[in-house]
Amino acid sequence: MSSSESPTPASPLTHFDAQGQAHMVDVSAKPATHRSATAEGWIRMLPATLALIAGGQAKKGDVLGIARIAAIQGAKRTAELIPLCHPLPLTRVAADFSLDAEGSRVRCQVTAETVGPTGVEMEALTAVQVALLTIYDMCKAADRGIVIEQVRLLEKHGGKSGSYRAD
Repeated sequence: MSSSESPTPASPLTHFDAQGQAHMVDVSAKPATHRSATAEGWIRMLPATLALIAGGQAKKGDVLGIARIAAIQGAKRTAELIPLCHPLPLTRVAADFSLDAEGSRVRCQVTAETVGPTGVEMEALTAVQVALLTIYDMCKAADRGIVIEQVRLLEKHGGKSGSYRAD
């Protein structure tokens, strides 16, 4: 079996060939379709740190504005960071943030879209992580106990496997 063929039925992991070696999946025969994915994650911090973000008073500047740019950049560079990801021509990346004062945290939600032969789940997930890491970087001087948590895929559409929506 060549490295471009599908794995044996015994292995549902598509990034391994029949010999168990890692390879980039061959998507050349797959049709280009519109695909989208939305991911989310949270970053929890001290209430005083959240207040700095909400008030635009963080020493390094507009935390959420910079995190939005970081999310877009992270989505665009996913194939450079995740070894077996295909580089994709992204048609849209949208990052939104909401503050949860009661939980003392920020929610980041990213939607990535493309027209291509493979999905954009990894781009959405990477974008969320990079945005949250940017928030950490911009606020770590005020709060070293910041926690990134609950990063997950919310939904995806397009491709042979169809749609997925998290519970």
